[in-house]
Amino acid sequence: MKINDIADKQLVKTGAVTGLLMVIIAAVTLEATALIQYLYSQKQLKQEASLRAESQLEATKNRILDITNQAESAVRNNTWIAQWCLNVPDSLYRVTQRIVEDNPSVVGSAIALVPDYYKDIHLLAPYTARRLGTYEPVTMSLAGEEYNYPEQEWFKKGLENEQGYWSEPYVDEGGGGILMTTFSLPIKDASGRTAAVLTADLSLDWLSDLVGNVKVYPNAYSMMISRSGQFLVCPVETLVMHQTIQEVTNSMEDTSMMNSLSRSMLNGETGNQTIRYKGATSYVYFSPVERTGWSMSIVIPENEIYGSIRRAGALVGFLQLLGLVMLVLIIRAVILNALKFREVDDKKKRMEGELHIANAIQMAMIPKASAGGTENEDADLSASITPAKEVGGDFYDYYFRDQKLFFCIGDVSGKGVPAALVMAVSRSLFRTISAHESSPKRLITAMNDFMSDTNENNMFVTLFCGILDLTNGRLRYCNAGHNPPIILTNSIQPLPVRPNLPLGVMHGMCYEEQEVILHYDDALFLYTDGLTEAENPEHELFGEERMKAVLHTRRDVQAQLEAMQQAVADFVGTAPKSDDLTMMFIHYMNKKPNSTTERSLTLNNDIQQIARLAEFTGSIAEDTHMDNALAMGINLALEEAITNVIMYAYPQGEGGQVQIDAVIREGSLDFIISDTGIPFDPTAAPEADTSLGVEDRPIGGLGIFLVRKIMDKVSYRRENGKNILSMTKFL
Repeated sequence: MKINDIADKQLVKTGAVTGLLMVIIAAVTLEATALIQYLYSQKQLKQEASLRAESQLEATKNRILDITNQAESAVRNNTWIAQWCLNVPDSLYRVTQRIVEDNPSVVGSAIALVPDYYKDIHLLAPYTARRLGTYEPVTMSLAGEEYNYPEQEWFKKGLENEQGYWSEPYVDEGGGGILMTTFSLPIKDASGRTAAVLTADLSLDWLSDLVGNVKVYPNAYSMMISRSGQFLVCPVETLVMHQTIQEVTNSMEDTSMMNSLSRSMLNGETGNQTIRYKGATSYVYFSPVERTGWSMSIVIPENEIYGSIRRAGALVGFLQLLGLVMLVLIIRAVILNALKFREVDDKKKRMEGELHIANAIQMAMIPKASAGGTENEDADLSASITPAKEVGGDFYDYYFRDQKLFFCIGDVSGKGVPAALVMAVSRSLFRTISAHESSPKRLITAMNDFMSDTNENNMFVTLFCGILDLTNGRLRYCNAGHNPPIILTNSIQPLPVRPNLPLGVMHGMCYEEQEVILHYDDALFLYTDGLTEAENPEHELFGEERMKAVLHTRRDVQAQLEAMQQAVADFVGTAPKSDDLTMMFIHYMNKKPNSTTERSLTLNNDIQQIARLAEFTGSIAEDTHMDNALAMGINLALEEAITNVIMYAYPQGEGGQVQIDAVIREGSLDFIISDTGIPFDPTAAPEADTSLGVEDRPIGGLGIFLVRKIMDKVSYRRENGKNILSMTKFL
């Protein structure tokens, strides 16, 4: 007993030491985690502030440029008129008046002639301006003793800049003391000599409101400076047009950061810098306004960005302390329950192993179907099954006997092991009964009676069963409560099915059999409700419309299933699987070569070659004894299809050929039109709306519309570098 007590105490001591170490490690981990989170959050907040500031800068710049561009456009659009009027000096006044009248954003315009351009006139500068507070234009001359325009910046710089020049903003004392800027563009006469500058005066009374109202954060503010550093917009209104950014910088105690900022802005750079003013740190984001020489900046105090995270720091510290207390309690519970969890984990692993084996056995019962793997040239088939859990209740089966394809697809109610057992029984019944039965109705009836007699757990099975005669395309089928398959002919539609009850519900149920004829290149797509009822994270269903959209593109059987699986996977995303998913695609490939007549015609890529079609279709009409109206319709459909090839498949000026192969069958006439031009799918064109008038109807689409109306089946595929358009007319 004493030895056991010592051992127990040692275990307790060891456990206590281990627990203490775990608490210390946890505390260090929590502190490190908090620090990392804090640093990461700071980085994210800084990035967010940068994005918001840069976004506001860009948006504001664009609004400024919209306004300045209007003034520039007004000048550029009247350049040719000013050039033409140079020979008639009196008409120059009308040019400036026109610019002001036609452009509300322009408050004044001038044509300032180069001194002595006219021999008898030293200075001439026709000028039109709006009256203060009105839209009425007033025409005058800028040439005078009080205003020597050749010495003005807008004139001298305007002559030097071929692309135009925006003047330094100025206060227009004669126009009411408003802030103005002028855009100047040199004008050359017919001989190439620079004759004048054409200007547009732009009022900047809107600039303060536009820039000043930019609010990235509540206490952030915006500024705008000119190319000389003059403040155009500033929270301190006394600085506007009275001081430059360099003068303000020189008045500060620490000028190093502000000097760097002012140089960057005056050099027209884009970026951001950190400044300190009166012990507070701020981030400045700046960017130039193209062509004007101005630079805009947004100043964000550091506390505006990090204030919320710093307030959260104290709360995080409290929660960490609380977490450590909880951790001590958790360690105690973990030690007591470790053995129990180990036992449960062992049981879980054994169960997973057994389910894995069950899944392998279940998949081994189902035939492996893939493209080209049916070993029958009259039908190509592929199928797949994806259980929602380790084992499921979906199944499919198929095999060939006596030139017939026997196939089925089913879905057992419920999931997991019980559904898997019923699935195994259903598949075995199908194989056993169909081995000596060629009627889908009798096959399903026998399966239902057997399952109803042994259905003690009230589980049922939805089943679709079909028998396809590969020699003539006759498909006999019977549906027991399953989703109607999709039949792909010249359209994509559900196969008509009668609403029979599922298997196992009622003994003696009378099932109905149906029949349809498949033609060459027709296909059948079978699926379980795990396809249409697949859910995405928003609980939306995949649905029949998305399924049909995938089936709209014709592919080989394996590619068709892979495309559908990918579409479902993209739609479902991270949502968990809600049901088993099983699909089967059957492509009927019997061309009936023993009962066909073939004709071919090769045309050059020339619209004149279409005339040869009449003789080609005429000979086919004689062989098939078709009436003239039908022959003319078929000839029209061929003309439209081949015209599309000539117009779109081969680039203009490039030679090529169009191959037309006609296959005359008993009861049908197939045309295959192929070319080696660029990929072009005429069937992808939207349906033409023939209800619209000729003037309202968009160009194009009528050709394929006529083809679809005349022919019974139309399909397109790209194969081996060729465009292949197939058209079928049933006779």
